[in-house]
Order: sequence, then C-alpha cells, then structure tokens
Amino acid sequence: MSTDTHRRLRETILELSRERAPAKSICPSDAARAVGGDKWRDLMEDARDTARELAREGKVVITQKGEPVDPDADWRGPIRICAG
Repeated sequence: MSTDTHRRLRETILELSRERAPAKSICPSDAARAVGGDKWRDLMEDARDTARELAREGKVVITQKGEPVDPDADWRGPIRICAG
C-alpha cells in the first residue's frame, strides 16, 4: 500500500466513524469505497489493517457482533468500526 493510500484510508476511517451517530459504526468497505472507487475491493485488506492500527492507537474501536475485539487478536469475518 502506498503512503498516500494509507494516509487517505486513515483519514477516511476517522472521518466516517466520527460522522456516524454515537451508537453507529462503519464497515471497512465504506472507507475502501471512498478511497478506491471502482477498485475498492483491492483495498479491503488494507482498510482492515488500517482499522487495526487505529484501534491500537485508541482512535477507533473494532467490533464483531456488537462486541469489541482486540486489534492484535487473530480474528476473521465481518467487523465494524466505531469512533474511539
């Protein structure tokens, strides 16, 4: 992932998660779509990795099935991102 793409994903995840209502969340695909346009699927793993990074920094919370997950844990499947 380029430095510019990484920066844009970080900014987009933070912006989108803050714009949602306090009890609402975003999907990593929301950020990937905003940054990647038609090639958003290519950015999905990068968006998930960026969300992990932001969660480690305490800027967002990653959830699965409504429960917070450890950003360093080995998890798979759908996740949601909430403002931290």
